[in-house]
Amino acid sequence: MLEQRGVAYRYREYTQSPLSAREIQDVLDQLGLEPRALLRRHDRAYKELGLTGKEPPERLIDHMAAHPTLIQRPIGVLRGRAVVGRPPERLLELLEG
Repeated sequence: MLEQRGVAYRYREYTQSPLSAREIQDVLDQLGLEPRALLRRHDRAYKELGLTGKEPPERLIDHMAAHPTLIQRPIGVLRGRAVVGRPPERLLELLEG
């Protein structure tokens, strides 16, 4: 979709190069969301860790850094703004304004 529009981007393989806790916090700040809003509640790690989504934000971020599959994706980041690409067309919002 981005390629069709001639938009250059860099894909980060989140399982090979996971985000640090600091990077996750930065993305959350850009999204304007709390960590629980970015959790994938049906992920195996969510169940294995016994998470409820009510844990303190710092603890959730630490779990997300250790288990990157807990994070909703894709996430697009451009010039200090971010969007969760669900549906993928939402990524195009970064190109507007």
